[in-house]
Amino acid sequence: MDDLPNLNPELFDVPDLARLQPAVPSTHSPRFLLLYGSLRERSYSRFLAMEAQRLLDRMGAETRIYQPHGLPLPDGASADHPKVAELREAAAWSEGMVWCSPERHGAMSAVLKAQVDWIPLSLGAVRPTQGKTLAVMQVSGGSQSFNAVNQMRVLGRWMRMLTIPNQSSVPRAFAEFDQGGRMKPSALYDRVVDVIEELVKFTLLTRDVAPYLVERYSERKESAAELSARVNQRAI
Repeated sequence: MDDLPNLNPELFDVPDLARLQPAVPSTHSPRFLLLYGSLRERSYSRFLAMEAQRLLDRMGAETRIYQPHGLPLPDGASADHPKVAELREAAAWSEGMVWCSPERHGAMSAVLKAQVDWIPLSLGAVRPTQGKTLAVMQVSGGSQSFNAVNQMRVLGRWMRMLTIPNQSSVPRAFAEFDQGGRMKPSALYDRVVDVIEELVKFTLLTRDVAPYLVERYSERKESAAELSARVNQRAI
């Protein structure tokens, strides 16, 4: 380590392929939480989330769609509000997520953002989103755009999630869903299938090793400093 004088060798972890082999691989069905971003009665982001749920169910996954009706604005209520508690419990339960948002003024909707804002980066020793997989999808009223999915990718990275490469953007959503809320056969629907397949594959590949994949030297260093400070405080 002579060539890395600023590095703490005791905390430096050389990547080890052996640690990517879990002692007991998971055998249960992958678990997914789906969020959508509109409260309208005829919500195309909800319809898209429901299509994603049907595909996930067909692939053998366990799914939950969170209903955002009644969720207070972030900081508008305490964390023990029933809708907040429900959302946080579902986030902790999940191994991956699907976020579906309409594009509003060139951005994701406030309804979707509020849901994510209520999910903290950490709850004590529990990190509700870190290392979990994420697929992002959007619907638009006009021509195809990628503003909402691009924003959600930034948000997913901030939440330290493993956002899959594929994504779905459905333009002129009013023409892509029938009166019953089902998506019509099209290349756009095929893309949704692609996204969900990829999400399941990435989740199966990473869920057992997610803690190793997102472990950071800087955080180990910070934790070691905090532990040392507590030990020194007790010694005084």
